[in-house]
Amino acid sequence: MHIRIEGHDLPAQRGGAQADALRLANVHVGVQRQRSVVDLVPAWDSSATWEFEITSREVDELLDVGGPWVHGRPGARFLYLSWGNVGDLGFDMFRRAKLMFGDVPTAVLRAAHEGGGVLTASLGLTDELGGPVCARVRPPAVEWSVR
Repeated sequence: MHIRIEGHDLPAQRGGAQADALRLANVHVGVQRQRSVVDLVPAWDSSATWEFEITSREVDELLDVGGPWVHGRPGARFLYLSWGNVGDLGFDMFRRAKLMFGDVPTAVLRAAHEGGGVLTASLGLTDELGGPVCARVRPPAVEWSVR
């Protein structure tokens, strides 16, 4: 199954002291693949997009997903978007956002599983306080669709 995550409204795009601090700290966001955070995007970019493949299979008439991008136990699978500072020693994570497969409407997940298109998550990456979005991101803050 092909996944696409579309992030907009990155936190360092906005003006003000917090956005300046994110830029000075060289904050980036990426998608977590196993223990590594890859495809880093600066917090001041206009948008962020990640695309990758996951596995999907039917188990007892329920869909389950897996692969190196997927975290969590069966029935509670999710993807991580990880925030961190990029410096001389690499990526130093300080915050993560979870995109839960349980929040994907069943018909949307099934359509993607059956090859009906790309499972797409669209979300803003700035929280209500102007910082990087974190914790569980639930609808309507994330919109799931098949395109």
